[in-house]
Amino acid sequence: MALSVPFAMPAFQPGWVWLVGAGPGDPGLLTLHAAHALAQADVVVHDALVNTDVLALAPAHAEIVFAGKRGGKPSASQPDISNRLIALARAGRRVLRLKGGDPFIFGRGGEEARALVAAGVPFRVVPGITAGIGGLAYAGIPATTRDTNAAIAFVTGHAASGSVPDTLDWTALARSASVIVIYMAVKHLPIIVQRLMDGGRSPDEPLAFICSATTPDHRVVVSTLGRAVADRDAHGVAAPAVVVVGEVVRLREQLGCWWDPADLGALLADVAAE
Repeated sequence: MALSVPFAMPAFQPGWVWLVGAGPGDPGLLTLHAAHALAQADVVVHDALVNTDVLALAPAHAEIVFAGKRGGKPSASQPDISNRLIALARAGRRVLRLKGGDPFIFGRGGEEARALVAAGVPFRVVPGITAGIGGLAYAGIPATTRDTNAAIAFVTGHAASGSVPDTLDWTALARSASVIVIYMAVKHLPIIVQRLMDGGRSPDEPLAFICSATTPDHRVVVSTLGRAVADRDAHGVAAPAVVVVGEVVRLREQLGCWWDPADLGALLADVAAE
């Protein structure tokens, strides 16, 4: 797929690795640089969360390599993935490392970039739309509004050890960030919500699960901090999902319809009738 734009795009040279964010799922959320890289790649090394429709944009000759890491399932080690990127680049390939969301937001893009530097392999970083932004937007939940919050925190609920991050001051987080977006929180949700409530957050504060954000399986479950664990189990919430805590969740009652044309049309009709 040749990409025609009225400005110069950076050349994807043989022997280079591009660390590219694929966005949260919807192929339309790819950046121009990401689409350009896909069109030029000789090999695409991709994560588990990359949409197959995105992979379909790669040229027919491109080798597609799965390098996904899913909790509790057999997967390649990070050193193995980094070493493979280095070997492919040294073989003169145009190597596209395609990562769900943004490569530097709670992924391993930083580790891979450091490995490339140490090996003397040239690389480029192409940021992507992270699920904590794109997923919220598709759920009809603004990340910020002037009426609700002057700060937002993005945290992970899953440390490299596999447990809840102990280096994070949960009490300070609970007190300082009006809106908290938590990645990889489903497994350790009971611990996370308890720490937030212990830090002073109300059990009645709104919370939402955004599952499979921006994909055809996109689903939103609205709850509260106090009911979150019970609602997770009752609604079968599973990874991949992001959790958002804060007053912005209430705005979904008005804005959550935009992604469904039927719901949006019904809302506009109601407004016009008033």
